[in-house]
Amino acid sequence: MIVIMKTTASEKAIDEVVSRIVHLGLDTNIIKGAERTIIGVIGTSFKAELAEMLVSVAEVESVIPVTKKYKLASREFNPLSIVMDLANGVKIGGPEVLIIAGPGAVENEAQLLDTARLIQQAGGRVLKGDAFRPRSSPYAFRGPGEEALKQLAKAREMFGLPFLTEVGSADEIEVTARYADIIQIGAHNMQNFNLLEEVGRAMKPVMLQRGTSATVEEWLLSAEYILNVGNKQVILCEGGIRSFDPSTRAVLDLTVIPLVKKLSHLPIVVNPGQASGKAFLVPPMALAAVAAGADGLLIEVHSQSNLSSEGPESLDLLQFEQLIAQLKAVSQVRERAI
Repeated sequence: MIVIMKTTASEKAIDEVVSRIVHLGLDTNIIKGAERTIIGVIGTSFKAELAEMLVSVAEVESVIPVTKKYKLASREFNPLSIVMDLANGVKIGGPEVLIIAGPGAVENEAQLLDTARLIQQAGGRVLKGDAFRPRSSPYAFRGPGEEALKQLAKAREMFGLPFLTEVGSADEIEVTARYADIIQIGAHNMQNFNLLEEVGRAMKPVMLQRGTSATVEEWLLSAEYILNVGNKQVILCEGGIRSFDPSTRAVLDLTVIPLVKKLSHLPIVVNPGQASGKAFLVPPMALAAVAAGADGLLIEVHSQSNLSSEGPESLDLLQFEQLIAQLKAVSQVRERAI
């Protein structure tokens, strides 16, 4: 449930409500808006007795049940969109469309540093690179592990780019959290609930990619597992849903951008390359995602061609620079920046 305080509510009244809730063994999430304070009650379904007790406080305006199955991820629980601080002054959810870019997997230091330098010069704000690369085939290149994390940390130090990397199992979390700024959970692990809870406990920002056959409600319920262990730093990522048509790897569901923004306060990023599987489709889908209101883009970019981890969706650096220029024009229509 959520407790809406009156616009005239004092700090003393807010503290009194919080104290009553905590006394019952529950937790709170306090959201201070420009005009009023909203207190989310964590740890119980709506109960009339509790609501009556809270509404009896003079400066409480109303107590409202949260009807969604995903309580903490819902906009009912938190009506204000989150602006999340990632690292090095980089934010997501605010007026800037966040550009995350880099190779699919880290292969060698020289390649990574060259790519990071050019991404930073072009306007990218977060570096992507996987040290542990979950793959559909057991024979595909799966990344060099901790050595790659050290190389990503070096790139961050040199170019000021926080970095995002994916984990595929619980035993990768501890070492990844020591280095990474943002941890990604891929589509194939979206409903690996034990993994979601473990990565949430690392208290790092988590990017959760939608499963290729997952409904929006299932996706938000997966986010709930991370939020429920106390980690409020969840970023949603749309990377395409399964289709009957083999022309593309998946179908990029752009409708979920405004839909999720109506249902949830969490920021949403789009991965157009993961969905399309083709480099020439990445720019138009990226532009469409920004036009639809995406908070960020995840783009595979490489400074070299024909390396073992790169798929056909990867852009070269010239293509990436051209895309950034186009994105700046589209983002202005949404009154945002790149």
